[in-house]
Amino acid sequence: MLTNDLNFRLEPRLKEMYEQHKIRAQKIDWGYHEFLPWDKGMDFKRVPWDESQVTLPSGVITAIETALLTEVNLPWFTTYLSATFKGSLSVITDFIHTWTSEEDQHSNLLETYLLLTRSVNPKRLHELRKSVVEGGFEPDFHTPIEAMTYTTL
Repeated sequence: MLTNDLNFRLEPRLKEMYEQHKIRAQKIDWGYHEFLPWDKGMDFKRVPWDESQVTLPSGVITAIETALLTEVNLPWFTTYLSATFKGSLSVITDFIHTWTSEEDQHSNLLETYLLLTRSVNPKRLHELRKSVVEGGFEPDFHTPIEAMTYTTL
């Protein structure tokens, strides 16, 4: 637990900021399904993936894959953050749960987009995801601010 460095006098302000975030998020609540080109979807068994189907530049694909693979570690990040802030401010626990939910939605959007647009080899993407999760997460943080900064970036 890294809560020794946490200034508990911040709790009222953190609660206020968290409530503001929830209000703003409610106003712009979105479902990832609203942003996906469902009409491009094809069954990979019926129409096997082929590199000629890729329409995005490789740099864009790399950026999307990198963002996705970062999100794939959500179970590790959430577990780590929950343990780090166990027994601290309840608003932080609430925020961790909200943050996890929002990041999971991003992950679903990115993966589904890559598959629908056939921008990546689905088998390769599956293996990348599996490799990242199997690799685990070994944090080297010493303060709560380091943990928060890492998950923010």
